[in-house]
Formats: sequence, structure tokens, C-alpha cells
Amino acid sequence: MRILLVEDSARLRDLVCETLRDVGWRIDAFATVGDARLALQSAEYDVVLLDLGLPDEDGLGLLRSIRAEGKSLPVLVLTARSAVDERIDGLDAGADDYLTKPFNNGELIARIRALLRRAPITVMPQLIFGGLCFDIAKGEVRSGEGEISLAPRERSLLEMLMRNGGRVVPKRKIEHSFSEFGDEKSANAVELVLSRLRRKLAALPTRVEIETVRGIGYLLREVAP
Repeated sequence: MRILLVEDSARLRDLVCETLRDVGWRIDAFATVGDARLALQSAEYDVVLLDLGLPDEDGLGLLRSIRAEGKSLPVLVLTARSAVDERIDGLDAGADDYLTKPFNNGELIARIRALLRRAPITVMPQLIFGGLCFDIAKGEVRSGEGEISLAPRERSLLEMLMRNGGRVVPKRKIEHSFSEFGDEKSANAVELVLSRLRRKLAALPTRVEIETVRGIGYLLREVAP
């Protein structure tokens, strides 16, 4: 899962990023509306965490433009504005939820998970393929009575393969998904994560395997029992 955070406080940005990465979620963090607009044009996000008091433009402007473009991804407003009228303005502009600063990190995580549960089907908080079930919101991967624990990049790779179950995912696309803005990874990162993921999936009673399509990418396919 990939999250966009728009927050001008460097300290709060760092704290939120650390908290959400510990959960296993990828996060791109920016301080201005301008940078956030560019990010939304360059990547697909599952949730937006949006401050309203930003240095170049009010966050409500970005929120309205997201909805005007027909994007239905969940938006959680993080703000120090606690007046009822201001909360109403945010909700009327298209916010899905509102969290007033200062907030508890546990509550932030719980609210994000709640947004995923009631998000449009395109977000797919639970993926199922070949007897393998991946609960994105909880980060749980299981098949039958078995369950495995995955590292953040292993979860990221499995999520992409399951969203495209039976179809080839280009290696270049996977490499891009591994890279948060300003955090480029080595060319061998995909192979290393893929190897660990294959070993862990082999421990589950599942009917799926990861196939390498030489020179193109990888696909998750269902095999006969």
C-alpha cells in the first residue's frame, strides 16, 4: 500500500513516516501542494493524509481538485483547525475523515485501516488468488490454516503480483514501486525480495507460484493441486 502525506511540519512528517513504515506501508511525504500535485500525477496512491495549513496553498484547494478530477481515493485530513465550521468545510470539500492535531499514532493507523475497509472496491483491502489471501489493511498473508509474516517490500511485491494475478508485471514497474521519492534502490533489489518471498510462500498450503518471464517481469499463477 502506498500513502501520500502532505504536511509542512518537518518534525511531524518524520514522525508519521516512521510510524507508518513500521507498519509496513510505503509513504511519500511532501511539504507543499505543488509537490503533492506532481506526486499524484506520477504515482498511484491508496490513501492521502492531508494537512490544510500549507505554505503555498490551502490544503482544501488540493482536496477539491482531487475530487474534481474524479479520484475516489480516501483522504484523511490532519489539521490543527478544530472549529466545527472548519471541519464541515473539509468534509464538504471531499474529505473522508478528520483527525485533529495532536493525535495518537495508534489512532492514525486505526483510521487509515478504517478508510481502507470502506474504500471503493478498486482499493481492494483484501486480495484473494489461488487460495492465497492477503489482507492489505492488516498486512496478513494466509492460506488455509497457515500464515506468514512478510517484510514491507515483500508485502509490496506480493500486493502488486496479486492485484495482477495471472498477468505479467513488468520488472521496471516493480522497481518503481520499490522506490519512494528520493529513495532509489539497487538493480538487484527485486531479485533479492523475490527470492525471500518465494521461500515464504512455499511454506504455505497454497496453489500459487511466482513465475519469471525472462526479459519482461514476473507473474503470479495458479497451479494444479
